[in-house]
Amino acid sequence: MEMFDYPFMQRAFIAGLMIAFLASLSGSFIVLRRYSLLSETLAHVSLVGVSLGLLFGLSPLWMAVAASLVASWLIEYLRSVHGMYSDSILAIFLSGSLALAIVIVSLAGSFNASLFSYLFGSILSVSNEDLWVMGVFGSLAMALLLIFFKELYFIAFDEEVARAGGIRVTLLNFMLVSVIAIIIALSIRVVGTLLIGALMVIPPVAAIRFGMGFFKTTILSALIALLSVVIGLVGSYIFALPSGAAIVLCLLVIFVIALAVNRR
Repeated sequence: MEMFDYPFMQRAFIAGLMIAFLASLSGSFIVLRRYSLLSETLAHVSLVGVSLGLLFGLSPLWMAVAASLVASWLIEYLRSVHGMYSDSILAIFLSGSLALAIVIVSLAGSFNASLFSYLFGSILSVSNEDLWVMGVFGSLAMALLLIFFKELYFIAFDEEVARAGGIRVTLLNFMLVSVIAIIIALSIRVVGTLLIGALMVIPPVAAIRFGMGFFKTTILSALIALLSVVIGLVGSYIFALPSGAAIVLCLLVIFVIALAVNRR
């Protein structure tokens, strides 16, 4: 327990548990919709915002949020209005944003420690200001997900039937991708651009293996994510491992256990 004597470890646990709950909760909806690549795509888009922030001396976090939000709206617009296939849109944005981020980094001169921390996460460097930002926007995101929980589930299960039932599908879809964009932009400081997709996708996929209802699956998904963050942070402290990678490895171990327990 000596790790909790250090303020940076206290902030790391608070940030990690907060992001784990938000990511797993929102991830349940995109996994059910077979839209899992959205998290990885928006993570790469967030990297563009971080690169722009470092290049022009602006806040990387706010630039990441702005870039992720704009990209999420464009993705949903192309999918819902122009009827483009989701996987095609996500592939275009993923590869395009990665290419753009590389160009911006090359214009800036080279990789630096700040950009590296956003790539792989730097949870131990989370500040009190970061915690306040995560708390405010995280609470807003969680409130929206819980208020429209039934409607979002209905849309994920069958979008056309939901539209016929009078649900404002387009508006709620834009709200969902906006919430996911904000969560991802806030999360890259904790687990990194290259790993946030795992925190958002693996817990729901592992929980689904237990064959429960959607609400119970969502709860189990959150518990898996929270447990992985705790074990990953403790392991990273004891063995001096990268915290983001340790968390993702814990998620993978739990996923393999879920597969082994529920072979059918």
